[in-house]
This record gives sequence, structure tokens and C-alpha cells, in this order.
Amino acid sequence: MTEVTMRFAGRMAGLRTSEIREILKLTQRPEVISFAGGLPAAELFPAHEMAEVSAEVLNSAGASALQYSTTEGDPELRRAIAERMRLQLGVPVAMEQVLITSGSQQGLDLSGRLFLDDGDVVLCESPTYLGAINAFKAYRPHFVEVDTDDDGMVLVDLERKLAEHPRARMVYVIPDFQNPTGRSWSQERRQGFVDLMARHDIPVVEDNPYSELCFEGESGRPIKALDRRGQVVYLGTFSKIFCPGLRIGWLVAARPLYERYVMVKQGVDLHTSTLGQRQIAAYIAHFGLEANIERIRAVYRRRRDAMLAAMDVEMPEGVRWTKPRGGLFLWVEVPDCLDARELLAASLEEDVAFVPGGSFFPNGGHHNTMRLNFSAMPEARIVEGVRRLARVIRRALAAAADREPAALVETPA
Repeated sequence: MTEVTMRFAGRMAGLRTSEIREILKLTQRPEVISFAGGLPAAELFPAHEMAEVSAEVLNSAGASALQYSTTEGDPELRRAIAERMRLQLGVPVAMEQVLITSGSQQGLDLSGRLFLDDGDVVLCESPTYLGAINAFKAYRPHFVEVDTDDDGMVLVDLERKLAEHPRARMVYVIPDFQNPTGRSWSQERRQGFVDLMARHDIPVVEDNPYSELCFEGESGRPIKALDRRGQVVYLGTFSKIFCPGLRIGWLVAARPLYERYVMVKQGVDLHTSTLGQRQIAAYIAHFGLEANIERIRAVYRRRRDAMLAAMDVEMPEGVRWTKPRGGLFLWVEVPDCLDARELLAASLEEDVAFVPGGSFFPNGGHHNTMRLNFSAMPEARIVEGVRRLARVIRRALAAAADREPAALVETPA
């Protein structure tokens, strides 16, 4: 049989499978200690309560819960989200500004569809979320990375790059417990960012899945709370504070931008799962989210502390890492003589997995970095996993030291 040769769209040339998803395939064995995925702790999912509210939704309004719905989303859920954003995050939001999405990942894709043509410039933190890189890549933009430090995006560098790219089409940021570094922007940096962006007619996409997972102190106010021009598009999700399998997120935007997002979503999937929206709305009405979020915070805080303590004890000199106040991740830098991809191969032989950090830089490089997740493993496994990883790093450093003298020998003339 003759094989059919098919022609694909040009944008497919730049797409690759997600490195995190590929690594997760290798970590399904129960013996593997995985620091790779950004997985919530499955034992904290409120399965019994969800069974109760699911039965109620189907018994009381099954026909409408299983029917097509509006693109904007279930009104009860949109009202609940707007109220929580006002009370918990200090963001003045009306229900009419809330669009329900199929996870915040869809919000990223819709933003790419709405704003990006081939070759358009996206400014982003360096490093930034791999899922956003992959979502935007489908629209073939040019990524311009902006320097970051412990307080967030470096505004001097942002201002310089805005001047260098006056036709930039989007700025993408994760101000709270950033994926992958775990860093949070200071409040001063947030205000300075908003003041700077107010001088440019460029949309800002604020991705905020982790802000409620704060273990100590307080999260800063979302950038959307400081927005006075309707310039900031806010992405939220129930995946990290509730149940990721439902794939329910939301987007907040000012009109007429909101109406454009609705139009684009109509062409993508008509609407997000009606049943899933009704289930979450019923759960919030009956149980609220705050007690569940507090349980999540307490567990993740212990796991973060276990990882940091183990890193202090086990890691060799020359390895550096962040100390996040919340979220799901630590960011690790090893000496430049090491390559995290090679370390991953050796670590998998020790049944430990992580994500090499180079994937989080859209323009490549930074081979000596890695992201570690602490939310999905119990404390004892975290400690053992860090011990194994440190052992792999020490062996790699010793091998690099053995190679170094040979490289320094001068070749006779």
C-alpha cells in the first residue's frame, strides 16, 4: 500500500512535544521519585465531597448540566469567581468580565490566537513557563527574554527591550511563585511594571495559578488589581487549588477585549464542560474553597521545608537554589561545567526525575539549570530523592574535575 504524503501547516514546523510530558511518561513506575511534573497532591482532592455535589447536580438539573451551554460560562460559577477575586485577591471584577476556559492553558492559547501573527514579539520573563512557550509557539512569534531577579522582572531591562521592539505585541508574566523558579515579584516591582506598561499600548497577560498557595507572609496584589487601563488580561485556574482533572480555568479581561476572547473561544470549542462548571459551582456553594486551600498550603509547606532542609544537608558546594515562599517549585543552578540533561539521564538510573531548566528559556541555553517540584511526593520520598540527586551531581562534578587537567595541557608548537 502506498503511504499517503500529507502537507502540514507551516506553523507545525516549530512545534515539539512537551518535554515535561515526555519525562512524565518515564516516571509512571512507582519506584521513581518524581520531582518532574507540577502535579498537585492527589490525596488532597475532595473526592467524597465531589461525589456528593455531582449527584446533586445531576439529580436536580441533570438535563441542563449535560447540555450545550454559553461560551462565556455558567453564570453561578462566574459570579463565584468574581466574588472570590474581589475578596481573596483584591481585584475588582464583575461577573461580566469572567470567561470560563478549559484550564488556564486555553487562556494562553486564546491569547496567542488573539494577539500574535508570524514574527510578532512576545516579551517574557527569563526563564518562563514551558506551557506558555509551547502555546505561543503555534503562532510563530519571536520571544524576547527579559532579565529577572529575586524581585521579579528587571524593569530597566524591560524598558530597554520595549524600546528595541516598539511593535511588541504581548508581555507575558507570572508574578506569584513563578513556574519554574518559585520567585515572587515585590509589590514595588509590580507597581513599577504597571506604571511602565501604561506608557505602551501592549496587552499584558498575567498568569496567576499559584497566588493562593502562599506559605508565609502574604502574596502581592495581582497586577490586574493595579491595572487602570484595561491592559491586563488575568488567567486563573482551579487546577492548583482544587482538582486539575476538571480542566476548569478562567480569564478576566476588560471590554471590548473580553468580547474578542469570547469570539475566539467560540471557534475553538464552543464552551467549556457544562457539567464540570456546575460541579465546581455547587462545591463552592456547599463547602467553599478556603478550608481545602488551607489544607493544601499546610501539606505543601511541609514538603517545601523537607526539600529545602535536604538540599542544605546533601547538595555539594557550588549548587544554588531558590527558597520559595509558596507555589510548587524550586529552581536549581549547578556549576556551569554540568549539563542538566546528562544529569537527568543519570538520575533516572537512580529512579529520580526532574525537568532540565533549559526548556524554560524560549531561546535556549542555560544547560546548567533544573526545576524541582515538591508538591507531589511525601516528605520521606523527597528527602531520599534529594539524597540520590545530590549523589548524581557529586559524581558528575568529580568526573568533570578529572577531565579538567587534560584540557589545560598546552599542545606543543
